[in-house]
Amino acid sequence: MKTHSHESIVNVAEHESPMSQVEQMAEFVDTVRFEALGSDTRQQLKIRILDSLGCSLGALHAHPMQMIRRYISELGSGGSCTLIGAGSTDLDRAVFYNSALIRYLDFNDSYLAKQETCHPSDNLGAILAAGEFIGATGRELMTALAVAYQVQCRLCDVAPVRARGFDHTVQGAYAVAAGVSKILGLDRSQTANALAISGTAFNALRVTRTGRLSHWKGLAYPNLAACCTRAVLLAKQGITGPLEVIEGEKGLMDAITGYFQVSWSGEDLGRVGRTAVKKYNAEIHSQTAIEAILTLLQRYHFSSTDIKRVDVEIFDVAHNIIGGGEEGDKSIVSTKEQADHSLPYILAVAILDGQVMPEQYEQERIQRTDVQALLGKVSVQPRKLFSERFPDEMPCRVKVTLKDGRTLEQETKDYEGFFTRPMSWALAVEKFNKVASPNATEGQRTALAEEVANLEQISVRELLKQLGAVVPGSENSHVVGLN
Repeated sequence: MKTHSHESIVNVAEHESPMSQVEQMAEFVDTVRFEALGSDTRQQLKIRILDSLGCSLGALHAHPMQMIRRYISELGSGGSCTLIGAGSTDLDRAVFYNSALIRYLDFNDSYLAKQETCHPSDNLGAILAAGEFIGATGRELMTALAVAYQVQCRLCDVAPVRARGFDHTVQGAYAVAAGVSKILGLDRSQTANALAISGTAFNALRVTRTGRLSHWKGLAYPNLAACCTRAVLLAKQGITGPLEVIEGEKGLMDAITGYFQVSWSGEDLGRVGRTAVKKYNAEIHSQTAIEAILTLLQRYHFSSTDIKRVDVEIFDVAHNIIGGGEEGDKSIVSTKEQADHSLPYILAVAILDGQVMPEQYEQERIQRTDVQALLGKVSVQPRKLFSERFPDEMPCRVKVTLKDGRTLEQETKDYEGFFTRPMSWALAVEKFNKVASPNATEGQRTALAEEVANLEQISVRELLKQLGAVVPGSENSHVVGLN
């Protein structure tokens, strides 16, 4: 009898179901420790945190942010979490608002996979708010953010969704859930359920970023971040989700991505080092083309009236997203959202203004006849050789044909900020100061930069206290281009 009982136990153990992919992901999230972050990874995280906070401060005056502040005010003021430059509110609303500030300018970092692009710093707003909510340390903030970066970037590598009509927020749901679960200290079971709920509930359509772009381009991820934060809080209370969300029947692989596998037990935390920090305020795939046109402008000193046409050869992803390929005509530009995703507009305004920064997207600037006329002279075509070199490079060739018959050409493959030429702390601080200056005083900017530089020694609440003290429009200065 005892032998039979023993055999039954052995047989049950032998036939136990293997861990699902979100359970494996949860184990990875749970086992990560701050000590696993190397010194270079910590520095790269700090650069991206500072960069993201600069973007958030630079967006405080934006009209959509004003609308969101009114929305939050209508629901009732006050709460335990800081709104950057705008008081306080409840956790999920703080996640939405602060994430929207980080994302709105479209100046935060990006990750380039062969068939997918995402903005991993989109996860910072949720992790910051959750960290403030529980009184987390700066070390815990960095650890949770590194987890979110790793999860989102690796899923973009192996499970792209863009070609199937879905938005990159699909992978982001797992990243937000992972990062917020980590900083809130959920156990493995709770984390797995948070991942399962988030991965099931928030699979958004790519139309967000195609055709006539709307405000939702900049608000889709903030909305996701707020919803996933709520899912994490529910999982912490014991709410369960479908643990086979990835590999199960009608799950992610079955419905959207096809088969993929990530060995989460073997993952490190180094993917943040493969992300790109933007040098110019424009969609990530435009960065080398901007670099090329500004190089030509500085070298040959031509003016917009000298130009007959501008021809751009670039990798296929850039052509499809911002060059007039699969995701719509980019010659009709009337809003900020359309402008920063139109390579013809971006290059035209770079030629005219000598820079591409937030003020190049002011409504008055977009509507002026000089840029509207010049963007019509820009032609963008994909080149197979360049497509094959992407995403290890972002190659392009820009040829400017002048009315006097001369042709000026520049080929570029990267820029300072791309992972092959990482942005230094000094340039990150320079960008931060220029982007944040319209809404933060010199003293506030200096204090914030110092706090991020010494993030291991401070708490998240100390950092948010500084951010909450910013008053929009405090200096009313203008942003100028990076050197």
